[in-house]
Amino acid sequence: MEKIDQEVLNRAQAWLDGDFDENTKAQVKELVEKDPVALTDAFYRDLEFGTGGLRGIMGVGTNRMNKYTVGMATQGLVNYLKKMFPDVAPLSMAISYDSRNNSRYFAQITAEVLAANGFKVYVFDDLRPTPELSFAIRYLGCQSGVMLTASHNPKEYNGYKAYWDDGAQMIAPHDKNVIKEVQLITSVGQVKWHGNPELIISIGKEIDEAYLEKVLALRLSPEAINRQKDLRIVYTPLHGTGRTIIPDILRRFGFINVIVVEEQATADGNFPTVHSPNPEEHDALSMAIQLAEREHADLVMATDPDADRVGIAVKDPSGKFILLNGNQTAALLFYYILNRWKELGRFTGSEFIIKTIVTSELLRDIALSFDLEYFDVLTGFKFIADVIRQHEGSKTFIVGGEESYGYLIGDFVRDKDAVSACAMIAETAAWMADQGKTLFDLLLEIYMKYSFYKESLLSVTKKGKAGAEEIQQMMVNFRTHPLESINNIRVTAMKDYLTLEEKNLETGSILPIRLPSSNVLQFILEDGSVVSVRPSGTEPKIKFYFGVRESLKKKSDFDSVNSFLDDKIEGIIRSMKLR
Repeated sequence: MEKIDQEVLNRAQAWLDGDFDENTKAQVKELVEKDPVALTDAFYRDLEFGTGGLRGIMGVGTNRMNKYTVGMATQGLVNYLKKMFPDVAPLSMAISYDSRNNSRYFAQITAEVLAANGFKVYVFDDLRPTPELSFAIRYLGCQSGVMLTASHNPKEYNGYKAYWDDGAQMIAPHDKNVIKEVQLITSVGQVKWHGNPELIISIGKEIDEAYLEKVLALRLSPEAINRQKDLRIVYTPLHGTGRTIIPDILRRFGFINVIVVEEQATADGNFPTVHSPNPEEHDALSMAIQLAEREHADLVMATDPDADRVGIAVKDPSGKFILLNGNQTAALLFYYILNRWKELGRFTGSEFIIKTIVTSELLRDIALSFDLEYFDVLTGFKFIADVIRQHEGSKTFIVGGEESYGYLIGDFVRDKDAVSACAMIAETAAWMADQGKTLFDLLLEIYMKYSFYKESLLSVTKKGKAGAEEIQQMMVNFRTHPLESINNIRVTAMKDYLTLEEKNLETGSILPIRLPSSNVLQFILEDGSVVSVRPSGTEPKIKFYFGVRESLKKKSDFDSVNSFLDDKIEGIIRSMKLR
Protein backbone atom coordinates (compact mmCIF):
# COMPACT_ATOMS: atom_id res chain seq x y z
CA MET A 1 0.00 0.00 0.00
CA GLU A 2 1.17 3.51 -0.82
CA LYS A 3 2.91 5.27 2.08
CA ILE A 4 0.84 8.03 3.67
CA ASP A 5 2.44 11.34 4.64
CA GLN A 6 2.63 11.69 8.43
CA GLU A 7 1.03 15.13 8.38
CA VAL A 8 -1.96 13.70 6.49
CA LEU A 9 -2.23 10.90 9.05
CA ASN A 10 -2.07 13.40 11.91
CA ARG A 11 -4.86 15.47 10.37
CA ALA A 12 -6.99 12.38 9.81
CA GLN A 13 -6.34 11.18 13.36
CA ALA A 14 -7.55 14.52 14.68
CA TRP A 15 -10.90 13.80 13.04
CA LEU A 16 -10.96 10.28 14.45
CA ASP A 17 -10.26 11.61 17.96
CA GLY A 18 -12.23 14.83 17.72
CA ASP A 19 -15.83 15.89 18.19
CA PHE A 20 -17.08 14.53 14.88
CA ASP A 21 -20.14 12.33 14.28
CA GLU A 22 -19.69 8.56 14.13
CA ASN A 23 -20.59 8.28 10.44
CA THR A 24 -17.86 10.78 9.57
CA LYS A 25 -15.33 8.91 11.71
CA ALA A 26 -16.25 5.62 10.03
CA GLN A 27 -15.63 7.13 6.60
CA VAL A 28 -12.28 8.56 7.69
CA LYS A 29 -11.25 5.20 9.17
CA GLU A 30 -12.11 3.45 5.91
CA LEU A 31 -9.94 5.88 3.95
CA VAL A 32 -7.04 5.35 6.36
CA GLU A 33 -7.29 1.57 6.02
CA LYS A 34 -8.15 1.20 2.34
CA ASP A 35 -7.50 4.28 0.20
CA PRO A 36 -4.32 6.26 0.92
CA VAL A 37 -4.63 8.30 -2.27
CA ALA A 38 -8.15 9.49 -1.44
CA LEU A 39 -7.12 10.04 2.19
CA THR A 40 -4.24 12.26 1.13
CA ASP A 41 -6.43 14.35 -1.17
CA ALA A 42 -9.06 14.69 1.56
CA PHE A 43 -6.64 15.83 4.31
CA TYR A 44 -3.45 17.27 2.81
CA ARG A 45 -4.77 20.83 3.20
CA ASP A 46 -7.77 22.84 4.36
CA LEU A 47 -10.42 23.57 1.76
CA GLU A 48 -9.65 27.15 0.83
CA PHE A 49 -12.20 29.84 1.53
CA GLY A 50 -11.45 32.04 -1.46
CA THR A 51 -12.68 35.48 -2.45
CA GLY A 52 -15.97 33.94 -3.60
CA GLY A 53 -16.38 31.39 -0.81
CA LEU A 54 -15.92 27.62 -0.83
CA ARG A 55 -15.92 25.19 -3.73
CA GLY A 56 -14.76 21.59 -3.68
CA ILE A 57 -15.52 17.90 -3.93
CA MET A 58 -17.98 16.62 -1.33
CA GLY A 59 -16.83 14.12 1.28
CA VAL A 60 -15.08 13.79 4.64
CA GLY A 61 -11.84 15.64 5.29
CA THR A 62 -10.39 19.10 5.70
CA ASN A 63 -10.13 19.53 1.91
CA ARG A 64 -13.74 18.58 1.20
CA MET A 65 -17.18 20.15 1.25
CA ASN A 66 -18.92 18.71 4.33
CA LYS A 67 -20.92 19.89 7.33
CA TYR A 68 -17.78 20.73 9.27
CA THR A 69 -15.98 22.80 6.61
CA VAL A 70 -19.28 24.57 5.87
CA GLY A 71 -19.88 25.21 9.57
CA MET A 72 -16.38 26.55 10.14
CA ALA A 73 -16.65 28.85 7.12
CA THR A 74 -19.99 30.13 8.40
CA GLN A 75 -18.57 30.84 11.87
CA GLY A 76 -15.73 32.83 10.32
CA LEU A 77 -18.20 34.82 8.21
CA VAL A 78 -20.36 35.42 11.30
CA ASN A 79 -17.41 36.74 13.29
CA TYR A 80 -16.55 39.22 10.53
CA LEU A 81 -20.13 40.41 10.11
CA LYS A 82 -20.37 41.09 13.85
CA LYS A 83 -17.28 43.30 13.60
CA MET A 84 -18.59 45.18 10.56
CA PHE A 85 -22.16 45.73 11.80
CA PRO A 86 -21.75 46.26 15.57
CA ASP A 87 -24.87 48.41 15.86
CA VAL A 88 -27.25 46.08 14.02
CA ALA A 89 -29.29 43.70 16.15
CA PRO A 90 -30.22 41.16 15.20
CA LEU A 91 -27.98 40.65 12.19
CA SER A 92 -29.74 38.83 9.36
CA MET A 93 -28.81 36.66 6.42
CA ALA A 94 -30.63 35.07 3.47
CA ILE A 95 -29.83 31.55 2.26
CA SER A 96 -30.69 29.73 -0.93
CA TYR A 97 -29.51 26.52 -2.54
CA ASP A 98 -29.56 24.73 -5.87
CA SER A 99 -30.31 21.15 -6.91
CA ARG A 100 -26.89 19.71 -6.17
CA ASN A 101 -26.52 16.77 -3.83
CA ASN A 102 -26.32 18.05 -0.24
CA SER A 103 -27.13 21.66 -1.14
CA ARG A 104 -30.27 21.64 1.03
CA TYR A 105 -28.34 19.94 3.83
CA PHE A 106 -25.50 22.47 3.70
CA ALA A 107 -28.08 25.27 3.70
CA GLN A 108 -29.57 23.78 6.88
CA ILE A 109 -26.14 23.56 8.54
CA THR A 110 -25.42 27.17 7.58
CA ALA A 111 -28.76 28.33 8.98
CA GLU A 112 -28.26 26.49 12.27
CA VAL A 113 -24.81 28.00 12.83
CA LEU A 114 -26.18 31.46 12.07
CA ALA A 115 -29.10 30.99 14.45
CA ALA A 116 -26.70 29.75 17.13
CA ASN A 117 -24.90 33.06 16.76
CA GLY A 118 -28.11 35.05 17.20
CA PHE A 119 -28.73 35.81 13.52
CA LYS A 120 -32.18 36.09 12.01
CA VAL A 121 -32.00 33.65 9.10
CA TYR A 122 -34.20 33.66 6.00
CA VAL A 123 -34.08 30.32 4.18
CA PHE A 124 -35.90 29.60 0.93
CA ASP A 125 -38.44 26.80 1.27
CA ASP A 126 -37.10 25.10 -1.87
CA LEU A 127 -34.30 25.56 -4.35
CA ARG A 128 -34.08 29.01 -5.95
CA PRO A 129 -31.69 30.66 -8.43
CA THR A 130 -28.63 32.64 -7.38
CA PRO A 131 -30.06 35.93 -8.74
CA GLU A 132 -33.15 35.58 -6.56
CA LEU A 133 -30.90 35.12 -3.52
CA SER A 134 -29.05 38.32 -4.51
CA PHE A 135 -32.40 40.11 -4.80
CA ALA A 136 -33.64 38.74 -1.48
CA ILE A 137 -30.64 40.10 0.45
CA ARG A 138 -31.54 43.68 -0.43
CA TYR A 139 -35.31 43.13 -0.34
CA LEU A 140 -35.10 41.79 3.23
CA GLY A 141 -32.42 44.25 4.36
CA CYS A 142 -29.91 41.51 5.22
CA GLN A 143 -26.25 42.11 5.96
CA SER A 144 -25.15 39.06 3.98
CA GLY A 145 -26.29 36.00 2.12
CA VAL A 146 -25.12 32.54 1.14
CA MET A 147 -25.88 30.49 -1.97
CA LEU A 148 -25.12 26.79 -1.80
CA THR A 149 -24.02 25.90 -5.33
CA ALA A 150 -21.00 24.87 -7.38
CA SER A 151 -22.44 26.50 -10.48
CA HIS A 152 -21.65 24.36 -13.54
CA ASN A 153 -19.00 22.11 -11.95
CA PRO A 154 -19.31 18.30 -12.18
CA LYS A 155 -21.72 16.49 -9.87
CA GLU A 156 -19.05 15.62 -7.28
CA TYR A 157 -18.70 19.29 -6.36
CA ASN A 158 -20.59 21.72 -4.21
CA GLY A 159 -19.89 25.26 -3.12
CA TYR A 160 -20.71 28.16 -0.84
CA LYS A 161 -21.00 31.65 -2.35
CA ALA A 162 -20.89 34.48 0.17
CA TYR A 163 -22.60 37.84 -0.46
CA TRP A 164 -22.47 41.31 1.07
CA ASP A 165 -25.38 43.56 2.03
CA ASP A 166 -25.76 44.95 -1.51
CA GLY A 167 -26.52 41.49 -2.88
CA ALA A 168 -23.13 41.22 -4.59
CA GLN A 169 -20.30 38.80 -3.98
CA MET A 170 -17.68 40.38 -1.77
CA ILE A 171 -14.79 42.48 -3.02
CA ALA A 172 -11.90 44.18 -1.22
CA PRO A 173 -11.53 44.67 1.62
CA HIS A 174 -14.34 42.38 2.77
CA ASP A 175 -13.31 39.35 0.70
CA LYS A 176 -9.79 39.16 2.14
CA ASN A 177 -10.94 40.07 5.64
CA VAL A 178 -13.54 37.29 5.70
CA ILE A 179 -10.85 34.85 4.56
CA LYS A 180 -8.70 35.88 7.53
CA GLU A 181 -11.60 35.32 9.94
CA VAL A 182 -12.34 31.90 8.45
CA GLN A 183 -8.68 30.94 8.78
CA LEU A 184 -8.89 31.72 12.51
CA ILE A 185 -11.49 28.95 12.91
CA THR A 186 -9.11 26.01 13.32
CA SER A 187 -11.36 23.62 15.22
CA VAL A 188 -14.98 22.48 14.97
CA GLY A 189 -15.15 23.29 18.68
CA GLN A 190 -15.02 26.99 17.81
CA VAL A 191 -18.28 26.68 15.89
CA LYS A 192 -21.65 27.36 17.52
CA TRP A 193 -23.71 24.56 16.03
CA HIS A 194 -27.13 24.64 17.71
CA GLY A 195 -29.30 27.71 18.00
CA ASN A 196 -32.87 28.85 18.46
CA PRO A 197 -34.94 27.36 15.60
CA GLU A 198 -37.37 30.28 15.93
CA LEU A 199 -34.69 32.50 14.39
CA ILE A 200 -34.86 30.49 11.15
CA ILE A 201 -37.64 31.83 8.92
CA SER A 202 -38.88 30.10 5.78
CA ILE A 203 -39.33 32.35 2.74
CA GLY A 204 -40.62 31.70 -0.73
CA LYS A 205 -43.69 32.98 -2.54
CA GLU A 206 -43.49 36.59 -1.33
CA ILE A 207 -39.89 36.92 -2.56
CA ASP A 208 -40.78 35.15 -5.82
CA GLU A 209 -43.54 37.62 -6.55
CA ALA A 210 -41.49 40.69 -5.66
CA TYR A 211 -38.60 39.46 -7.80
CA LEU A 212 -40.79 38.50 -10.76
CA GLU A 213 -42.50 41.90 -10.67
CA LYS A 214 -39.10 43.54 -11.04
CA VAL A 215 -38.18 41.27 -13.95
CA LEU A 216 -41.54 41.87 -15.61
CA ALA A 217 -40.97 45.63 -15.37
CA LEU A 218 -37.96 45.22 -17.69
CA ARG A 219 -40.23 44.61 -20.69
CA LEU A 220 -39.69 47.03 -23.52
CA SER A 221 -41.88 45.60 -26.29
CA PRO A 222 -45.09 44.13 -24.84
CA GLU A 223 -47.00 44.88 -28.04
CA ALA A 224 -44.50 42.92 -30.15
CA ILE A 225 -44.68 40.03 -27.70
CA ASN A 226 -48.48 40.06 -27.90
CA ARG A 227 -48.31 39.81 -31.67
CA GLN A 228 -45.64 37.10 -31.47
CA LYS A 229 -46.91 35.28 -28.39
CA ASP A 230 -46.91 31.99 -30.34
CA LEU A 231 -43.12 32.10 -30.66
CA ARG A 232 -42.01 28.58 -29.84
CA ILE A 233 -39.36 28.53 -27.12
CA VAL A 234 -37.63 25.39 -25.86
CA TYR A 235 -36.10 25.78 -22.42
CA THR A 236 -34.02 23.42 -20.28
CA PRO A 237 -32.96 24.03 -16.67
CA LEU A 238 -30.38 21.20 -16.90
CA HIS A 239 -31.81 19.67 -13.70
CA GLY A 240 -31.31 22.95 -11.83
CA THR A 241 -33.11 25.84 -10.19
CA GLY A 242 -34.31 27.47 -13.40
CA ARG A 243 -37.29 25.12 -13.46
CA THR A 244 -38.77 26.93 -10.46
CA ILE A 245 -39.11 30.32 -12.10
CA ILE A 246 -37.99 30.74 -15.74
CA PRO A 247 -41.00 29.09 -17.46
CA ASP A 248 -43.17 31.25 -15.18
CA ILE A 249 -41.51 34.55 -16.14
CA LEU A 250 -41.64 33.67 -19.85
CA ARG A 251 -45.38 33.13 -19.57
CA ARG A 252 -45.81 36.35 -17.59
CA PHE A 253 -43.97 38.19 -20.33
CA GLY A 254 -46.68 36.85 -22.67
CA PHE A 255 -45.17 33.77 -24.34
CA ILE A 256 -47.68 30.93 -24.54
CA ASN A 257 -45.56 28.30 -26.29
CA VAL A 258 -42.84 27.59 -23.72
CA ILE A 259 -41.73 23.98 -24.13
CA VAL A 260 -39.67 22.62 -21.24
CA VAL A 261 -37.34 19.64 -21.73
CA GLU A 262 -39.11 17.37 -19.28
CA GLU A 263 -36.23 14.89 -18.94
CA GLN A 264 -34.10 17.76 -17.62
CA ALA A 265 -36.81 19.51 -15.59
CA THR A 266 -36.41 17.36 -12.50
CA ALA A 267 -34.03 18.65 -9.84
CA ASP A 268 -31.23 16.09 -9.76
CA GLY A 269 -27.74 16.69 -8.42
CA ASN A 270 -26.42 13.76 -10.45
CA PHE A 271 -27.28 15.58 -13.70
CA PRO A 272 -28.07 12.24 -15.37
CA THR A 273 -28.75 13.50 -18.90
CA VAL A 274 -25.59 15.59 -19.39
CA HIS A 275 -21.86 15.10 -19.06
CA SER A 276 -21.62 18.56 -17.51
CA PRO A 277 -24.47 20.99 -16.65
CA ASN A 278 -22.65 23.83 -18.40
CA PRO A 279 -24.58 25.88 -20.98
CA GLU A 280 -21.27 26.86 -22.60
CA GLU A 281 -20.91 23.28 -23.87
CA HIS A 282 -22.71 21.99 -26.96
CA ASP A 283 -23.56 18.63 -25.38
CA ALA A 284 -25.50 20.33 -22.59
CA LEU A 285 -27.96 21.77 -25.16
CA SER A 286 -28.16 18.72 -27.43
CA MET A 287 -31.35 17.31 -25.91
CA ALA A 288 -33.04 20.71 -26.05
CA ILE A 289 -32.00 21.23 -29.67
CA GLN A 290 -33.36 17.81 -30.64
CA LEU A 291 -36.68 18.71 -29.03
CA ALA A 292 -36.66 22.10 -30.77
CA GLU A 293 -36.15 20.44 -34.13
CA ARG A 294 -39.09 18.12 -33.51
CA GLU A 295 -41.29 20.98 -32.31
CA HIS A 296 -40.16 23.41 -35.06
CA ALA A 297 -39.20 25.85 -32.32
CA ASP A 298 -37.70 29.29 -32.87
CA LEU A 299 -35.35 29.56 -29.91
CA VAL A 300 -33.50 27.30 -27.46
CA MET A 301 -32.32 28.41 -24.01
CA ALA A 302 -30.47 26.51 -21.26
CA THR A 303 -29.45 27.65 -17.78
CA ASP A 304 -26.86 26.20 -15.41
CA PRO A 305 -27.85 24.63 -12.05
CA ASP A 306 -28.03 27.90 -10.11
CA ALA A 307 -29.57 29.79 -13.07
CA ASP A 308 -27.14 32.66 -13.22
CA ARG A 309 -25.85 31.89 -16.73
CA VAL A 310 -27.70 31.14 -19.97
CA GLY A 311 -26.68 29.64 -23.30
CA ILE A 312 -28.85 29.89 -26.41
CA ALA A 313 -29.24 28.30 -29.83
CA VAL A 314 -30.84 30.13 -32.77
CA LYS A 315 -31.70 29.21 -36.34
CA ASP A 316 -29.31 30.11 -39.11
CA PRO A 317 -30.61 30.97 -42.63
CA SER A 318 -30.84 27.28 -43.50
CA GLY A 319 -33.05 26.60 -40.47
CA LYS A 320 -30.35 24.75 -38.56
CA PHE A 321 -29.88 25.49 -34.87
CA ILE A 322 -26.47 26.93 -34.01
CA LEU A 323 -25.09 27.85 -30.61
CA LEU A 324 -24.17 31.45 -29.92
CA ASN A 325 -21.26 32.23 -27.65
CA GLY A 326 -21.48 34.56 -24.68
CA ASN A 327 -20.22 37.58 -26.59
CA GLN A 328 -22.79 37.12 -29.36
CA THR A 329 -25.70 36.79 -26.95
CA ALA A 330 -24.47 39.86 -25.08
CA ALA A 331 -24.32 41.83 -28.34
CA LEU A 332 -27.95 40.92 -29.12
CA LEU A 333 -29.12 41.92 -25.65
CA PHE A 334 -27.13 45.15 -25.48
CA TYR A 335 -28.16 46.30 -28.94
CA TYR A 336 -31.84 45.46 -28.50
CA ILE A 337 -32.14 47.04 -25.05
CA LEU A 338 -30.28 50.23 -25.98
CA ASN A 339 -32.17 50.56 -29.26
CA ARG A 340 -35.51 50.27 -27.50
CA TRP A 341 -34.48 52.70 -24.75
CA LYS A 342 -33.67 55.20 -27.48
CA GLU A 343 -36.96 54.58 -29.34
CA LEU A 344 -38.90 54.96 -26.09
CA GLY A 345 -37.11 58.21 -25.22
CA ARG A 346 -35.72 56.92 -21.96
CA PHE A 347 -32.18 58.28 -22.19
CA THR A 348 -31.42 61.23 -19.93
CA GLY A 349 -27.64 61.39 -20.35
CA SER A 350 -26.78 59.59 -17.11
CA GLU A 351 -27.00 55.98 -18.29
CA PHE A 352 -24.13 53.49 -18.56
CA ILE A 353 -23.29 49.89 -19.41
CA ILE A 354 -20.56 47.58 -18.08
CA LYS A 355 -18.49 44.75 -19.54
CA THR A 356 -15.37 42.88 -18.44
CA ILE A 357 -11.96 43.45 -19.99
CA VAL A 358 -11.99 40.06 -21.75
CA THR A 359 -15.49 40.55 -23.18
CA SER A 360 -15.98 41.64 -26.80
CA GLU A 361 -15.12 45.22 -27.70
CA LEU A 362 -18.26 45.11 -29.83
CA LEU A 363 -20.20 45.97 -26.66
CA ARG A 364 -18.10 49.12 -26.27
CA ASP A 365 -18.81 50.10 -29.86
CA ILE A 366 -22.54 49.57 -29.38
CA ALA A 367 -22.53 51.72 -26.23
CA LEU A 368 -20.58 54.53 -27.90
CA SER A 369 -22.96 54.54 -30.87
CA PHE A 370 -25.74 55.44 -28.41
CA ASP A 371 -23.51 58.08 -26.74
CA LEU A 372 -23.49 56.02 -23.56
CA GLU A 373 -20.78 55.80 -20.95
CA TYR A 374 -19.26 52.36 -20.61
CA PHE A 375 -17.06 50.77 -17.98
CA ASP A 376 -14.51 47.97 -18.35
CA VAL A 377 -13.96 45.91 -15.22
CA LEU A 378 -11.89 42.90 -14.21
CA THR A 379 -13.22 39.40 -14.82
CA GLY A 380 -15.93 38.55 -12.32
CA PHE A 381 -19.45 39.85 -11.89
CA LYS A 382 -18.66 41.21 -8.44
CA PHE A 383 -16.72 43.98 -10.18
CA ILE A 384 -19.74 44.83 -12.34
CA ALA A 385 -21.81 45.01 -9.15
CA ASP A 386 -19.20 47.27 -7.57
CA VAL A 387 -19.47 49.84 -10.38
CA ILE A 388 -23.27 49.79 -10.02
CA ARG A 389 -22.91 50.45 -6.30
CA GLN A 390 -20.42 53.29 -6.85
CA HIS A 391 -22.86 55.15 -9.10
CA GLU A 392 -26.07 54.29 -7.27
CA GLY A 393 -28.25 57.37 -7.05
CA SER A 394 -26.24 59.42 -9.55
CA LYS A 395 -26.25 57.33 -12.74
CA THR A 396 -28.52 54.67 -14.23
CA PHE A 397 -27.18 51.21 -14.99
CA ILE A 398 -28.89 49.61 -17.99
CA VAL A 399 -27.14 46.34 -18.83
CA GLY A 400 -23.90 44.49 -18.18
CA GLY A 401 -22.33 41.26 -19.29
CA GLU A 402 -19.32 39.01 -19.57
CA GLU A 403 -18.16 36.55 -22.20
CA SER A 404 -18.80 33.55 -19.94
CA TYR A 405 -22.59 33.67 -20.52
CA GLY A 406 -23.47 35.99 -17.65
CA TYR A 407 -25.76 39.02 -18.12
CA LEU A 408 -27.58 41.52 -15.93
CA ILE A 409 -30.38 43.88 -16.89
CA GLY A 410 -31.38 46.50 -14.32
CA ASP A 411 -29.91 46.88 -10.85
CA PHE A 412 -32.34 45.05 -8.56
CA VAL A 413 -30.01 42.02 -8.72
CA ARG A 414 -26.25 42.39 -8.20
CA ASP A 415 -25.00 39.20 -9.84
CA LYS A 416 -25.46 37.36 -13.12
CA ASP A 417 -29.17 36.79 -13.75
CA ALA A 418 -30.27 34.13 -16.22
CA VAL A 419 -33.93 34.65 -15.25
CA SER A 420 -34.16 38.20 -16.56
CA ALA A 421 -31.72 37.36 -19.37
CA CYS A 422 -33.94 34.51 -20.63
CA ALA A 423 -36.97 36.79 -20.57
CA MET A 424 -35.20 39.59 -22.45
CA ILE A 425 -33.61 37.23 -24.98
CA ALA A 426 -37.08 35.87 -25.74
CA GLU A 427 -38.40 39.44 -26.03
CA THR A 428 -35.59 40.28 -28.46
CA ALA A 429 -36.58 37.27 -30.56
CA ALA A 430 -40.22 38.43 -30.55
CA TRP A 431 -39.17 41.95 -31.56
CA MET A 432 -37.27 40.55 -34.53
CA ALA A 433 -40.07 38.12 -35.43
CA ASP A 434 -42.41 41.11 -35.49
CA GLN A 435 -40.23 42.42 -38.34
CA GLY A 436 -40.19 39.06 -40.09
CA LYS A 437 -36.61 38.41 -38.97
CA THR A 438 -34.66 36.16 -36.61
CA LEU A 439 -32.06 36.65 -33.91
CA PHE A 440 -29.44 35.51 -36.39
CA ASP A 441 -30.58 38.26 -38.75
CA LEU A 442 -30.11 40.76 -35.94
CA LEU A 443 -26.63 39.45 -35.23
CA LEU A 444 -25.67 39.93 -38.87
CA GLU A 445 -27.13 43.44 -38.88
CA ILE A 446 -25.04 44.28 -35.81
CA TYR A 447 -21.93 42.92 -37.53
CA MET A 448 -22.67 44.95 -40.66
CA LYS A 449 -23.11 48.10 -38.59
CA TYR A 450 -20.16 47.76 -36.22
CA SER A 451 -17.84 45.11 -37.79
CA PHE A 452 -17.83 41.34 -37.45
CA TYR A 453 -16.23 40.72 -34.07
CA LYS A 454 -15.16 37.19 -33.27
CA GLU A 455 -13.69 35.88 -30.04
CA SER A 456 -12.08 32.65 -28.94
CA LEU A 457 -10.62 31.24 -25.73
CA LEU A 458 -7.71 28.84 -25.37
CA SER A 459 -6.89 27.33 -21.97
CA VAL A 460 -3.42 25.84 -21.57
CA THR A 461 -3.05 23.41 -18.64
CA LYS A 462 0.29 23.05 -16.86
CA LYS A 463 0.03 20.51 -14.06
CA GLY A 464 1.85 20.31 -10.77
CA LYS A 465 4.38 22.56 -9.09
CA ALA A 466 6.52 22.70 -12.24
CA GLY A 467 3.47 23.70 -14.25
CA ALA A 468 2.59 26.51 -11.85
CA GLU A 469 6.16 27.79 -12.09
CA GLU A 470 6.02 27.60 -15.88
CA ILE A 471 2.82 29.67 -15.96
CA GLN A 472 4.43 32.25 -13.68
CA GLN A 473 7.49 32.39 -15.94
CA MET A 474 5.31 32.84 -19.02
CA MET A 475 3.75 35.94 -17.48
CA VAL A 476 7.21 37.26 -16.53
CA ASN A 477 8.44 36.73 -20.09
CA PHE A 478 5.43 38.49 -21.61
CA ARG A 479 6.01 41.46 -19.29
CA THR A 480 9.78 41.79 -19.66
CA HIS A 481 9.89 41.03 -23.37
CA PRO A 482 6.66 42.51 -24.81
CA LEU A 483 5.65 41.02 -28.14
CA GLU A 484 6.43 43.43 -30.97
CA SER A 485 4.18 41.64 -33.43
CA ILE A 486 1.68 38.78 -33.38
CA ASN A 487 0.80 36.92 -36.56
CA ASN A 488 2.84 39.54 -38.49
CA ILE A 489 0.61 42.31 -37.11
CA ARG A 490 2.30 45.05 -35.11
CA VAL A 491 1.50 45.28 -31.38
CA THR A 492 0.78 48.93 -30.63
CA ALA A 493 0.03 48.79 -26.90
CA MET A 494 0.31 46.55 -23.86
CA LYS A 495 -2.04 46.84 -20.89
CA ASP A 496 -0.63 45.41 -17.67
CA TYR A 497 -3.37 45.08 -15.07
CA LEU A 498 -0.83 44.02 -12.43
CA THR A 499 1.19 47.24 -12.60
CA LEU A 500 -1.93 49.14 -13.75
CA GLU A 501 -0.13 50.69 -16.70
CA GLU A 502 -1.02 50.91 -20.37
CA LYS A 503 2.13 51.36 -22.42
CA ASN A 504 2.14 52.66 -25.98
CA LEU A 505 4.82 50.49 -27.56
CA GLU A 506 5.35 53.00 -30.39
CA THR A 507 5.88 56.17 -28.33
CA GLY A 508 6.75 54.70 -24.95
CA SER A 509 4.09 56.81 -23.25
CA ILE A 510 2.30 55.31 -20.25
CA LEU A 511 -1.29 55.80 -19.12
CA PRO A 512 -2.70 54.67 -15.75
CA ILE A 513 -5.32 51.90 -15.58
CA ARG A 514 -7.88 52.73 -12.91
CA LEU A 515 -8.87 49.26 -11.76
CA PRO A 516 -7.85 46.94 -8.92
CA SER A 517 -4.57 45.17 -9.61
CA SER A 518 -4.85 41.76 -11.31
CA ASN A 519 -2.40 39.44 -13.04
CA VAL A 520 -3.69 40.06 -16.56
CA LEU A 521 -1.97 41.28 -19.73
CA GLN A 522 -3.54 42.60 -22.92
CA PHE A 523 -1.86 43.19 -26.25
CA ILE A 524 -3.56 45.60 -28.64
CA LEU A 525 -2.71 45.00 -32.30
CA GLU A 526 -2.59 47.53 -35.11
CA ASP A 527 -5.64 46.03 -36.82
CA GLY A 528 -7.76 46.24 -33.66
CA SER A 529 -7.23 42.64 -32.58
CA VAL A 530 -6.85 42.05 -28.83
CA VAL A 531 -4.99 39.21 -27.09
CA SER A 532 -5.55 38.85 -23.34
CA VAL A 533 -3.51 36.57 -21.07
CA ARG A 534 -4.77 35.56 -17.64
CA PRO A 535 -3.64 32.75 -15.31
CA SER A 536 -6.55 31.00 -13.64
CA GLY A 537 -6.84 31.71 -9.94
CA THR A 538 -8.31 28.29 -9.14
CA GLU A 539 -6.89 25.84 -11.69
CA PRO A 540 -3.41 25.03 -13.12
CA LYS A 541 -4.27 26.88 -16.31
CA ILE A 542 -3.31 29.97 -18.23
CA LYS A 543 -6.06 31.42 -20.40
CA PHE A 544 -5.64 33.23 -23.68
CA TYR A 545 -8.52 35.32 -25.01
CA PHE A 546 -8.47 36.31 -28.67
CA GLY A 547 -10.61 39.05 -30.20
CA VAL A 548 -10.46 39.82 -33.92
CA ARG A 549 -12.68 41.77 -36.28
CA GLU A 550 -13.36 42.44 -39.96
CA SER A 551 -15.96 44.46 -41.82
CA LEU A 552 -19.04 42.61 -43.06
CA LYS A 553 -20.43 44.33 -46.16
CA LYS A 554 -23.42 42.09 -46.76
CA LYS A 555 -25.12 39.14 -45.07
CA SER A 556 -24.11 36.72 -47.80
CA ASP A 557 -20.45 37.32 -46.91
CA PHE A 558 -20.91 35.89 -43.41
CA ASP A 559 -19.43 32.45 -44.09
CA SER A 560 -16.35 33.76 -45.89
CA VAL A 561 -15.62 36.44 -43.28
CA ASN A 562 -16.24 33.93 -40.50
CA SER A 563 -13.66 31.60 -42.04
CA PHE A 564 -11.23 34.49 -42.48
CA LEU A 565 -11.52 35.39 -38.78
CA ASP A 566 -11.12 31.74 -37.74
CA ASP A 567 -7.90 31.63 -39.76
CA LYS A 568 -6.72 34.88 -38.17
CA ILE A 569 -7.27 33.51 -34.65
CA GLU A 570 -5.47 30.30 -35.60
CA GLY A 571 -2.60 32.37 -37.00
CA ILE A 572 -2.33 34.30 -33.73
CA ILE A 573 -2.30 31.07 -31.72
CA ARG A 574 0.43 29.55 -33.88
CA SER A 575 2.54 32.70 -33.93
CA MET A 576 2.47 32.72 -30.11
CA LYS A 577 3.50 29.04 -30.17
CA LEU A 578 0.51 28.00 -28.10
CA ARG A 579 0.04 24.88 -30.19
